Amino acid sequence: MPRPPIWPPTPSLAEAMVDTTNGSSPGVFVLLGFSACPSLEPILFVLVVGFYGVSLMGNAIIALVSCVDVRLHTPMYFFLTNLSFLDVTFTTSIVPQLLINLCGLRKTISYGGCVAQFYISHWLGATECVLLAVMSYDRFAAVCRPLHYTVLMHPQLCVGLACLSWLGGLTTSLVGSTLTMLLPLCGNNRINHFFCEMPLIMQLACVDTSLNELEMHLASFFFVVMPLGLILVSYGRITRAVLRMRSAEGRRKAFNTCSSHVAVVSLFYGSIIFMYLQPAKSSSHEQSKFVALFYTVVTPAVNPLIYTLRNKDVKGALGRLALGTCGTLGTRG
Repeated sequence: MPRPPIWPPTPSLAEAMVDTTNGSSPGVFVLLGFSACPSLEPILFVLVVGFYGVSLMGNAIIALVSCVDVRLHTPMYFFLTNLSFLDVTFTTSIVPQLLINLCGLRKTISYGGCVAQFYISHWLGATECVLLAVMSYDRFAAVCRPLHYTVLMHPQLCVGLACLSWLGGLTTSLVGSTLTMLLPLCGNNRINHFFCEMPLIMQLACVDTSLNELEMHLASFFFVVMPLGLILVSYGRITRAVLRMRSAEGRRKAFNTCSSHVAVVSLFYGSIIFMYLQPAKSSSHEQSKFVALFYTVVTPAVNPLIYTLRNKDVKGALGRLALGTCGTLGTRG
């Protein structure tokens, strides 16, 4: 009598794992996620729900106070509002499907859902790289050109730089993701990750992907390496200007102005660099998932905490907003 399987897959997963057709694209993709560690999935589910809630609430609060408080109508908080909206959108494009995957209801994602996910994640990832570079230039202008700051960072330029970030990310996503979507997959549909990412889709292709890889390397140079270079140059100039300051109070103010952004940049680029510098071994697949979990779930939740806890302006605006709300409720009462 044959022994029953130790881990029978759910019906939807079993159907998806059956060889689909000889067509170019499968109807669904199987997201293996953290299925290699099933005992870890309930813990990750609770953690992801917690971080997602903090991300939604924290970024919404920052966007609200930046729009409501007139004192925060400055270029720095205009870009910070863009970053908050971007973080919420980015994590929302991934977390709901991840939670379904972790609770074991379904390990599959439709072809359309997968395509939408890697279009959006590619778009917002590239946009964040450019936006962080723009924010570093804003800090450079504030510290190194304080007398000309309002002239340099005038509203039209700020709007133009924000639009450049969003449209630049969208352009590279449309090009790269469309080239990836056109690749024939010949029925391959198992993705060893918890969300659909462009390089992982390329690995499923049954044809030569040299053109796609060339486009991806070019896009990485223009949207990852160049923005990082601009950030390093900006903070190199800022560091030199701060060291020349004779006043301890001036150095402290400059440090407070830039420390939050440096922390956010370090979290974002640190996780990306760590992930892409890993050796290409099969044993590193699980590790790369946790790194991806960090920058897709943890970082969007930590960013608003960094800007709130380390920023007197935001804390003051929150206090004024809370007092105003209490005063309004008291008047109504």
